Amino acid sequence: MSFLLDIFTMTAVSAGVFLFLAGSVGLLRFPDALSRLHALTKADNLGLGLVMLGLLPRAAGLLAALKLVFVWLLVLLASAMVSQLVARVARRGGSMS
Repeated sequence: MSFLLDIFTMTAVSAGVFLFLAGSVGLLRFPDALSRLHALTKADNLGLGLVMLGLLPRAAGLLAALKLVFVWLLVLLASAMVSQLVARVARRGGSMS
């Protein structure tokens, strides 16, 4: 059973890291601020979710697992707020490119 958990953890964390890298490539390659923001936030949120999903079976206990979920939710909330602020500045014509 431990071998299957190892495989699950490695697969989920690797997929999350791949999505982080894909979001970074989108940040560097897309032409304008809004498309960069879209690529980065979507890939990073899903990537972080996969990393957390892969780490949950390795948590030391219920409290550690709840901490992981709480950190994930805080990052999602912060990401949404920052994305809205950056998009608002870009839409108003700020120098975001």
